[in-house]
Amino acid sequence: MTVKTIWQITHSCGHHADRDLSNRAADRRAGFAEWLAKQECTDCWRTSMEGAEPDKAAWLKAKRAEERAESEAWSQQYRMPPLDGTERAVPWGVRCRHQVLAAAYTALVLEGQTSETEWAEIEKAARTVTRAGWWIDQRSSEPDDLTELLQAATEADRTTENPHF
Repeated sequence: MTVKTIWQITHSCGHHADRDLSNRAADRRAGFAEWLAKQECTDCWRTSMEGAEPDKAAWLKAKRAEERAESEAWSQQYRMPPLDGTERAVPWGVRCRHQVLAAAYTALVLEGQTSETEWAEIEKAARTVTRAGWWIDQRSSEPDDLTELLQAATEADRTTENPHF
């Protein structure tokens, strides 16, 4: 199954647009599409430049702290390696990794046809991806795409380490 290239984006303002993301690597499309969806369309952005409400910011900060604690506990329980990245990206990446892998386990193993043995291989591959930004980019990916996305990430790592590979 290939990762889709045309994404229908519903911007935060409610406007819709089809975006061709084929110029991005397969493992970066979902994250970029999610980011686009959180933005107003270009026309609306130009007409309104208002910031976030203070109450919303406080709520979001508390929610993120709760999610961070849950994700860190999960990472320890399942012996996930620490992630590399900026001070801001690492906690976000840990949360995204937790959400991506938990959703994939539910969809593939609990509700799907993937065996625990096959899942162990997926989990093993996931442990090799330690770049926080990669997990952030995959936060909106489909569970069925996880194997292909992990394969793309690990192949990219191998070719960067050994350009003659």
